[in-house]
Formats: sequence, structure tokens, C-alpha cells
Amino acid sequence: MTDIVMKLSARDLLHADLASCGWAGSDHHLSVVAEQLERARTGEVDYLAVCPATDIPVAKGGVDYQAKDGVGTLWQLAVHPALQSCGIGTFLVEAAEQRIRSRGLRQAELAVEEHNSRARALYERLGYVAYDRRPDAWDEQAPDGSLRRYETTCTLMRKDLF
Repeated sequence: MTDIVMKLSARDLLHADLASCGWAGSDHHLSVVAEQLERARTGEVDYLAVCPATDIPVAKGGVDYQAKDGVGTLWQLAVHPALQSCGIGTFLVEAAEQRIRSRGLRQAELAVEEHNSRARALYERLGYVAYDRRPDAWDEQAPDGSLRRYETTCTLMRKDLF
């Protein structure tokens, strides 16, 4: 077996990237991401793209600085399904944590759906600790194109950044 090494970089996600991010979610989800990119222009959030040398995003995710005072809240994290378990999620979270630190903040938080044990294991491996749980809900696009309300319960996790 041959190992393949992929050099990655993290940069701001751009509107032009959305056309190549269909792997991250439905058209509705990508329209929500486009709205968040407008918030990034005002500095309320950072929205990152992780890219190999092709400069085409293979992972994306945001940091919201308005969700909770003094904390960077990671959200909408996604890695291309064909590239999961290759270290890209770790690279994305670490890049997001660096953005948080660069704003002088020392704590990161996130919410992970309780049934998503794979993501939770990643966050725990990266030092996140569960501290609470809460119901959450959002609109998602059904296969027929209609929107439906998705309801779930999330574990809230935090990490002190030093």
C-alpha cells in the first residue's frame, strides 16, 4: 500500500467556492453558507475552506464570534465524504482554533449531534470536553426540494485554547 501525502492550506471560503461544495449539503444549505459569508465580510464570523494544491475546497466550516461572548463557536464543519478519516477534519478544526486565538480569545465551543459518534470522537481526541446538551433544529431540503424541519439533540463541547 502506498501512502498519498496531500499538502493542505486553510483560507477564507469565497462565494465562488460554493459551486464546488455540493458535497457539503443541499442547495438550501449552501444558500445558508452564502448568507454566512456576508457575515464574514463584517467580521462577525470566519468561514474557512481547506484546500489541497488545486485550491478547490475539500472541507469547510465556520467560527461564530457572536454566538457567545468571549468564545469562538465552531459550526457547519464538513469534510468531503470521500476524504473523511484522512486528517482533514483535524486540520480544519486546528485552523479554526488558530483564527480564534488570533482574535485574542482562549476558548472554543461546538455542538455535535448526539448520534454523530464519529465526529464526537474526533472532537474529544482534539481536547474538547462535553459540558451540556440541548435540543437544536434547522430547516433542511428534502429530496423533492421542499424544506422540512430537522430536530435533534446536541452535546455541547468546549476546549480551552492556550
